[in-house]
Amino acid sequence: MTNVKVNSVAKTYGITPVLSDITTEFPEGSFTSLLGPSGSGKTTLLRIIAGFIKPDQGIVRIGNNDVTDIPVWGRNIGMMFQSYALF
Repeated sequence: MTNVKVNSVAKTYGITPVLSDITTEFPEGSFTSLLGPSGSGKTTLLRIIAGFIKPDQGIVRIGNNDVTDIPVWGRNIGMMFQSYALF
């Protein structure tokens, strides 16, 4: 596993801003949880990191590689959606 860095990421849907200037880092080997109310942008941020959607601005790095414009199949990353069936 490697580190993930998000730098100044923003995303809007129409005129609704969902993420605005998000900068964070997930260190190598860490276990991280995103917590927040419904509609706060948690899933949008994860979808941007995984490559399912492209940010309007900002950079996503996995390791030393800028993957902002790399499609989901070229990122070698997985994502599991929350579901009560998992528990």
